Amino acid sequence: MKKFIFGLIVASGLTFAALGNAFANSEGIVWDKAPNKTNDLGALQNGAKLFVNYCLNCHSAAYMRYNRLRDIGLTEVQIKENLLFATDKVGETMKAAIDPKQAKDWFGANPPDLTVIARSRAGHGGTGADYLYTYLRTYYRDETKATGWNNLAFPSVAMPHVLWELQGERRPVYEEAMEHGHEVKNFKGWEQVTPGLMTPLQYEQNIGDLVSYLQWMGEPSQNTRVRVGVWVLLFLCVFTLLAWRLNATYWKEVK
Repeated sequence: MKKFIFGLIVASGLTFAALGNAFANSEGIVWDKAPNKTNDLGALQNGAKLFVNYCLNCHSAAYMRYNRLRDIGLTEVQIKENLLFATDKVGETMKAAIDPKQAKDWFGANPPDLTVIARSRAGHGGTGADYLYTYLRTYYRDETKATGWNNLAFPSVAMPHVLWELQGERRPVYEEAMEHGHEVKNFKGWEQVTPGLMTPLQYEQNIGDLVSYLQWMGEPSQNTRVRVGVWVLLFLCVFTLLAWRLNATYWKEVK
């Protein structure tokens, strides 16, 4: 009986280990930590430029108005001259330039709105910003896909690599290993196939700016909220101390 129970325990352990390994492999690569530059006006302005030039062609930000970009240090003149391509009014929302019907025909579905994309993509691997930072840096050429591109963070993604001219073409490099008696391929790094307009470091810095802008756009008042929250907590601490001492004074004569 003891041998039978021991055999069940061992079998269960091996089963759960295999399931855990399969689950880990299905989750894809580990997300990289995104640089949080929502307080850097220069980075946010560069991110807004990248967003308008490369993302707004297909994706909308229907809950974000152009004039809100004044919060990151841009004037209405700068917005009109450099960022206002899909409309002629600064007070308009950021609507995509593409026709929704054409988008559905080309990609099989309308590209999602990006207003709160950095907040909606959070998961077990990190924040939504971490996911976007990883996703935009892990595209690679795959001729078997309709768009000619694939992605390590989002396998079989329908979205093409719109920033490929900046990054160039790369391919993932794997190394074979044995795990739990099975041969697996572990991601090792990247091999640059053709150079882009930017160096790898410049590309990563620009993606960091773009992701920071997407993060800021999801909640433009987040930095103000944090600053106000700190002062509120400090006030509550001081008020609590005063109330405690006042209470002690009122009750010190009461027995």
